[in-house]
Amino acid sequence: MTTPRSRFRFGIGLRTRILLTFGLGSLALSAFLAFTTYNFTRSNVVDDREASAIDRAYDGAVRISGDLRSNPANVQSVVDRLGVDRPLVHFRGTWTAGDARFSSAEVPANLLTAVLDDRRPSTMRLDVGGELVLAVGIPLEEVDGSYFEFASLEEAQSTLRSVGLALIFAAGITTLLGVVLGAISASRSVRPLTAASQAARALASGRLDTRLEATDDPDLSVLTQSFNDMAAALQTRVERDARFTSDVSHELRSPLMTLSASVEVMKARRDEMPERAQAALDLLVADVARFQGMVEDLLEISRFDAGVVRLNVDELLVGEFVRQAVAASSLPRCPVLVSAQAENMMIRGDKRRLARVIANLIDNGRIHGGGEVEISVFVPDDEMPASTVWITVEDHGSGVPVEERDLVFERFARGGVAGRRSSSEGAGLGLALVDEHVKLHRGRVWVEDRHDGTEGSCFIIELPAEAV
Repeated sequence: MTTPRSRFRFGIGLRTRILLTFGLGSLALSAFLAFTTYNFTRSNVVDDREASAIDRAYDGAVRISGDLRSNPANVQSVVDRLGVDRPLVHFRGTWTAGDARFSSAEVPANLLTAVLDDRRPSTMRLDVGGELVLAVGIPLEEVDGSYFEFASLEEAQSTLRSVGLALIFAAGITTLLGVVLGAISASRSVRPLTAASQAARALASGRLDTRLEATDDPDLSVLTQSFNDMAAALQTRVERDARFTSDVSHELRSPLMTLSASVEVMKARRDEMPERAQAALDLLVADVARFQGMVEDLLEISRFDAGVVRLNVDELLVGEFVRQAVAASSLPRCPVLVSAQAENMMIRGDKRRLARVIANLIDNGRIHGGGEVEISVFVPDDEMPASTVWITVEDHGSGVPVEERDLVFERFARGGVAGRRSSSEGAGLGLALVDEHVKLHRGRVWVEDRHDGTEGSCFIIELPAEAV
């Protein structure tokens, strides 16, 4: 059972997987390097800024401690002379600030406790009015006071933001380069598979001499050699089977001609025979005719396999051609319906082979489809402008099961309904020849249920056509 996960996994092609591997790999690597670089830069820049701020705060604490000892009565003047942007002094229970924005109210309680009560130097990052600052608190043991200084970290943050944007841009460029390299690698990686796929399609279309070019790559050379060995074995097998079919058909023609001539002699004296002999002669005549048709079909099949079939292409008005082909078939009076648009459609094809296609489908309907067939020629409704024409042959038989609709066009295949047939006519080659002839004309043939909803089959031939 195929799970959704397996459908997703196998739904992504090799080229896409290689591209994703390179893209995601370069993205992960660039993200890791960017993260590492950012943290390293952040540590250096911020740590340097904080160390500088702490050193300046200790210098300020030393100076203000000396000034307070000499002039304890005028703390404000001492603070103003200090030359520091954002000083804050706690002396004899009174707070004195050099900047009104950085007052005692901005100092967190835990920092106050550490400096004022525990008498130990402390630092803390704060956001004051949207500005990131480093608050440094130092106890002034000699004057029984405390000194605070607020150093701005905005410059360091700006530097980090610039570094972060640069790293994001670099990561994007690196990822893009990874995707480009992935696309190049994917293209080079799947090129041998593409060549193998094209060669396989060529083999399937009948070009049995197709081979892959030799390569120096030790990994690909195994695939190339295996494929070429398989193609050579397949060519040998097909050519041997084709020769066998052709040889058998040719060898059968001579005794068949002798047998046919003997039957003709016996038919000339049929009235002189007793009734039972006449019945036996009639059966012999029918079987010889069937045998002769089968040999001719085998010869035609062998020509297809040998690749020696050549088309004598003529321009044919499809409506007129179908009427003529039906008139020369085994049911010359079966109805033919040609639409007004199809009357003006022209096909290019081999008149003899296309007539054989129509005749074989009529014989198939006559033998296995109830004896009556209807033929229609029209242009599909969705063709605008018209570029194809459909020829349908409908019968009144039991129909072809869905699971056998491809099988009926194979050689010697009669499908699961063969055991229920009332006639032993046919060798299973008629529809195979229909399929081969239609493919030679760049068309296709298939079978459906009757379009009017009644029981029976509808064989549809689609051929390239153009309006005249």
